[in-house]
Amino acid sequence: MKITGLRKTDAERRTQLTRERVVAAAVELADRDGIESISMRRLARELDVEAMSLYTHVRNKDDLLDGMVDAVIGQIPTDGDGPDWKASLRRIVLAARGVVLRHPWAPRTIQTRATPGLAVLNYVNAVIGVLREGGFSVAQAHHALHILGSRALGFTQDLFDDSGALEPEAASRLASELGATHPYAVEMALAVTHTGVLGPCDDDVEFAFALDFILDGLERLRGGKPARRRPHTAT
Repeated sequence: MKITGLRKTDAERRTQLTRERVVAAAVELADRDGIESISMRRLARELDVEAMSLYTHVRNKDDLLDGMVDAVIGQIPTDGDGPDWKASLRRIVLAARGVVLRHPWAPRTIQTRATPGLAVLNYVNAVIGVLREGGFSVAQAHHALHILGSRALGFTQDLFDDSGALEPEAASRLASELGATHPYAVEMALAVTHTGVLGPCDDDVEFAFALDFILDGLERLRGGKPARRRPHTAT
């Protein structure tokens, strides 16, 4: 028995598209195949529509990338309520790290965006709010944002890639070839890592260590000022 009428026409598929659906499909594609896979033509194939139909919802690829960044940043919880500004900010930033780790393409893409979207502004506003309610002046909060840098969004740009494990033979060769001319670099390369054996650094440990170091420094900048009392909001 032949069943007809189940296949949607191009017009029907186009009418079902929304900006949210287009952006969500792009995020899923980038998660799976990397940010390099993003093009209007490839995304249209993923959505089973004509490429031109996407332009009803996103102006161009830059607009699509802006939407993707906003969608990712919008996943970060921004509840900064609590008596301790440091604990609140630490919780928010580590939550941001959890989000960007699920979308490994996001850090590089965030750095290419010229104008922050609404989700990014909401997030930054929440971070500033934690600082201001924690007793920081406007100027100090401004300094704090610069000090935190991209770490506030859950990522940093490392000096070099140390993600590969150092095998014993490679370690021995490194020591013999460079030990005399670059003793300190070799010493660090051969040092034990957080797991007690030769291998890559634990990026999460390093991220949290640096974040705590920064927060301790911001505490000194704050100078022991009392936290501000939040304005009462009528319910």
